[in-house]
Amino acid sequence: MAHTLTHDVLILGAGLAGLRAAVEICSRLDGRVDVGIVSKVQLMRAHSVCAEGGTAAVLREEEGDSIDLHAWDTVKGSDFLADQDVVRRFVAAIPEEIRLLDHWGIPWTRDEHGRIAQRPFGGHSYPRATLAADKTGFFEMQTLYDQLLRYRSFTRYDEFFVTDILVEEGRFAGLLGIHAPSGEDVLLRGRALLVATGGGGTLYGFTTYSETVTGDGMAMAYRAGLPLEDMEFLQFHPTGLVPSGILMTEACRGEGGYLKNAAGERFMQRYAPGKMELAPRDMVSRAEQTELLEGRGVTGPDGLPCLHLDLTHLGAERINSRLPLIREVCMKFIGLDPIEKPIPIRPVAHYSMGGIETDINGLTRVPGIWAAGEAAAVSLHGANRLGSNSTGECLVWGGITGAGIARALPGLPPPAQPSDGLLAARRGHIRELLERQGDENLYALRRELRATMDRDAGVFRTREALCNGLSVVREIRERASRAPVPDKGSLYNSNLFHALELENLLDLAEVTLVGAIAREESRGAHARRDFAARDDERWLRHTLAWHTGGAPRLEYKPVTIDTWKPVERKY
Repeated sequence: MAHTLTHDVLILGAGLAGLRAAVEICSRLDGRVDVGIVSKVQLMRAHSVCAEGGTAAVLREEEGDSIDLHAWDTVKGSDFLADQDVVRRFVAAIPEEIRLLDHWGIPWTRDEHGRIAQRPFGGHSYPRATLAADKTGFFEMQTLYDQLLRYRSFTRYDEFFVTDILVEEGRFAGLLGIHAPSGEDVLLRGRALLVATGGGGTLYGFTTYSETVTGDGMAMAYRAGLPLEDMEFLQFHPTGLVPSGILMTEACRGEGGYLKNAAGERFMQRYAPGKMELAPRDMVSRAEQTELLEGRGVTGPDGLPCLHLDLTHLGAERINSRLPLIREVCMKFIGLDPIEKPIPIRPVAHYSMGGIETDINGLTRVPGIWAAGEAAAVSLHGANRLGSNSTGECLVWGGITGAGIARALPGLPPPAQPSDGLLAARRGHIRELLERQGDENLYALRRELRATMDRDAGVFRTREALCNGLSVVREIRERASRAPVPDKGSLYNSNLFHALELENLLDLAEVTLVGAIAREESRGAHARRDFAARDDERWLRHTLAWHTGGAPRLEYKPVTIDTWKPVERKY
């Protein structure tokens, strides 16, 4: 029998979007609302702390930047798959979020005039990436948590592994999960749920993501009957540290760093002469992959070819003041000082443009459920996200969904009580995992899944490779039924959590591959070698994937285009 806890609002995920929503709800309803914040890790260990380079916002209209220009850059960067009403709402709202954080005490880096500093980022026409050195996400998280502590309307559930989003009779019916420190089964009930669990980039082996980010919220929402949108669009960041994949922030190039091949050439001259290293991420990653495939790479620390991110010409003072974390990471992880030597890098899995389908307000198709941040597909980023727009999305839609939930609460029905049959079925699945027998290994299967995605669904794709990847994913799913959970205990059962995470990753891998096979064009981060051109006539539309118990069912819906018609992307 699960222990039952009840709140007005449940926030699943305690990164930037979840904390921003919690602050908004508590500030509006402090003392009149009961919020449960549920985190798989300790609260300040959410992956948002790893965001480094900045948050894009228009703060210098008097110097030539504008809301319209930020919107155009975002739409063009998205390869015209972003919903333009969503983009306009975002660019209009984010400057106030920057000022709010400033008011709440974030230590923004300042320029020589004492103003909040901004730097160039790829695909932006103006230096609008607002920065706190190269630890922007960490300081944004810390500031939001400090602000949240002013209120008394929330309860934290740290190290709480949610296994199921329960939907019954067409409405939200609760969260089922395991409290890791006690091993207790817990049912969390609430009138409203915000899913803010982040992306699914650990589908890949070479990735910038923390190992805990396994797409749980997206996969649980998918199985609960919510469609996933545009999952074939997974961003590859151009500069992952070799061999670990740790993010070498785009701020390295924003501060003036160069990308070089084995001959010492700044090869971006061949691909985006107008923007060079500050072209959008999809273009830079494709350029890098082309250099590697054509034999112009250098041998990396892991023996594989890589390229160089060269900061040496910036000098010690600039690196130490603007990129201190990058220097620290390079020295600690590979024994290299970027003041003296170039950094070995190659494209790395970094960000999910797709996610749980929502409307412009973050509402899903199930009453009582909202989604925000990287877990959601409000359709801001389309086929390719511009750097420094992601933390901004978390802040803006954290605020929007928080305000929406606060307004909606008086009209929402009391928390539902899921049926005994639904609870029994989900608890029965946990028992089946613990009783599983066979000679397969959960950890080996996850490594194989990630290696498959690296190989078959990377920067460049073909139908043959994608279909091969899909067959391997389905084979791994079948083999997983013979992968026992060695730990039968209840406290901190990481073996069990690993098995559940593997199920989530397999669901997301299948959706990603099925969507990628179907989309016979190249757009943004989805680059097909066998369909090299963008095809607006057939594919200017969003993919929706529905759970069926078998292969995903695909549907499509139109992109909102009300201002800018698609044109060729040149930089």
